[in-house]
Amino acid sequence: MKSALRYIISLGLAGGLIWFAFKDINLAEMLDRFARSDWRWIAISCIFLLMAHVVRAWRWGMLMEPLGYKPGLFNSSIAVLTGYFANYIVPRMGEVTRCGTLYRLERVPVNLSFGTVVAERIFDVIILLVMIGINFILEFDRLSKFFTDFFMSKLSSGESNSSGSILLIILLAGLVAVAAAGIYIFKNKALQSKLQQNALIQKVVSFAQGMLEGLLSVRKLSSPGLFIFSTIAIWVLYYLVSYVLFFCIPETSSLGLLAGLTLLVVGSIGMAAPVQGGLGAYHMLVGSVMVLYGLTYNDGITLATFIHGAQMVFMLVIGALAFLYVLVKNKKTAEEPAEIAATR
Repeated sequence: MKSALRYIISLGLAGGLIWFAFKDINLAEMLDRFARSDWRWIAISCIFLLMAHVVRAWRWGMLMEPLGYKPGLFNSSIAVLTGYFANYIVPRMGEVTRCGTLYRLERVPVNLSFGTVVAERIFDVIILLVMIGINFILEFDRLSKFFTDFFMSKLSSGESNSSGSILLIILLAGLVAVAAAGIYIFKNKALQSKLQQNALIQKVVSFAQGMLEGLLSVRKLSSPGLFIFSTIAIWVLYYLVSYVLFFCIPETSSLGLLAGLTLLVVGSIGMAAPVQGGLGAYHMLVGSVMVLYGLTYNDGITLATFIHGAQMVFMLVIGALAFLYVLVKNKKTAEEPAEIAATR
């Protein structure tokens, strides 16, 4: 019942976000744009997406080597694809499905492979945080305007011209306040003891410790350099997956490299929402932020729908094929002992 309620709530949230994002969109006009798009770029995007998942499987194998397991790249890739397929069906089921699939194909214990998936996610979070920082530095004017308009929509037009400076002052004041609070807590032992007993603080500390342990675990790898290279390669390929789709639609073909970085960062945040495949959340965030690059909100939603739709359809198809491969492989594996026994 709990799982069913979680699924229903997630599906309802996705439906609400999709309705809100598309309530003012002319769907007939959007479909007409899709029909006139250059589909060759979609094929290129899908190739980059498949390459990203294969590299992810390669990196995953590196994490399992210190544990005494070395699964084949093909089977690891199949497991990764089934995991993404499951995420589009039930949110947060991808990691469990991926590890279960690898156990069926390579007999790697689920508890061990799941630990490597957690470590893998930690590195991805670190890369995403670094990209957010780089993106904010390179696109400070645009992004500060975006957040200023969002939080300070009631400012007059004269005041909004200095919105970037206002936001910078607020950020600096926030950093000073955080630093002052940190110093106060560091000197107050009684407050530290009280905070350590707080359940929320314990979770935050545990998460931070896990991130640190995952980061340091790269030292146990036989080839740390290859692991770092594969991590960077995954995100470069993710960037290309979205960027090449700019050229499918005339309205977005002039967007530059920095627009692609912003789309990757904001889109990744949207995909992390607790809904099936980031439905709705991805569209709203990408549609809103693309306005900063001269697109209308309708054009932004069209671009978000095009990118998300192309990836989702491709992953559902390729993921379903991977899932069928696992079923056939398991059936043959189960039949082999019976055939051997019959010959005896």
